[in-house]
Amino acid sequence: MVPAKTRRLWTFLAAMAAVMWGVSGLFAKGLFDISPKLTPMWLTQVRLIISGAVLLIASGFLKQKPIATLKNKHNVLVIIAYGIFGLLPVQLFYFMCIQVANASIATILQFIGPFFVLGYLAITHKQVMRRLDIIAALCAFLGVFLLSTHGQFDHLAITPIALFWGLLSAVGEATYTLIPVNIVKRVSSMVVTGWGMLFAGISLVIIHPQFQTIPNKPSVWLYTAAVIVIGTIIPFQIMANALRYVIPSTVSLLDAFEPFSATVGSVLFFGLVMMPMDWVGSVLVVVAAMALNLTPKQKKNKINQKTEH
Repeated sequence: MVPAKTRRLWTFLAAMAAVMWGVSGLFAKGLFDISPKLTPMWLTQVRLIISGAVLLIASGFLKQKPIATLKNKHNVLVIIAYGIFGLLPVQLFYFMCIQVANASIATILQFIGPFFVLGYLAITHKQVMRRLDIIAALCAFLGVFLLSTHGQFDHLAITPIALFWGLLSAVGEATYTLIPVNIVKRVSSMVVTGWGMLFAGISLVIIHPQFQTIPNKPSVWLYTAAVIVIGTIIPFQIMANALRYVIPSTVSLLDAFEPFSATVGSVLFFGLVMMPMDWVGSVLVVVAAMALNLTPKQKKNKINQKTEH
C-alpha cells in the first residue's frame, strides 16, 4: 500500500513532467526562430542521439543490462521498429508542426493520438468501441475542427501544412504507444527507449545528414539543452518512477498539463492570440483524450501508457 503522502508527491511530480514536455516545445519554437539553419530535422537528430545515449548510460549504472538486450534478435528488430516508426515520427513531425505553427497547436493535435490507437485496435483486434469512446472521438475531432477554423467554415485558421504535420505526429504518437507494448514487459523501458532513440537518431543522420554551420550563440545551446534535458531526460525519469506509486489512468489524466502549459507559454512568450473557439476546441481535445481513461476496472483495455514525449 503506497502512503498517501508519497502518492501525492509523485502525482505532483507527474504533473510537473507533463508541464516540462509542454515547456520544451516552447524552447523548440524559440530555437527555430533564431535561424533557418536550426531545423526540426537537426533538432530531432541531436535530441534522439544525445537523449538515447544518456538513457543507456543511466540504465547501465542501474544494472539494467542494455548491451545484453541486443543479444536477442527479436528485441533488436522491435526496438529498431519502435525507434524508426514510433519515436522518430512522434518527435520529428511534432517539431515540424511547431516550426510552421506553434507549440500549442502541435501539442494539442498530438493529443488525438490515442484515438488512432483506438481505431487500430477496433480494426485489428475487433475491440468493441464503447459509447464513451465514440463520443470522445467525435468531441476530439470537433475540437480539431474548431482549432483549425476558429469555428468558421469558409477558411482555415492554421495552415494546411501545420495541420498535416500535427496529424502525422498524432499518428506517430499512436505507433509510439503500440509498438513497444510487449517488449516493455520483458525489458526495462529505459533500455528500450534509449536504444530506440539512438537507432532512430542514427538512421535519421544516415537518411538526411545535417552538416550546415549552426549559429554559435549561447541561446542556441541553452534552448537545445532545455529540449533534451527538460523535454526528455528528466520527465522520462519522473514518469517511469511515478507509475510505481500512481495508477496509470491518473498519470494519463495529468498529461493534460502538457497542452495547457504549451498554450499558456505560447500566449505569454510568442504572442499567440487564442480566439474563443480556439479555447473551446483545445478543451474538447484534451477532455476527450482524458475521457478514454474513464473505464471500469473490469473493462480496462491492456494498452501500455506512454513512457516518454
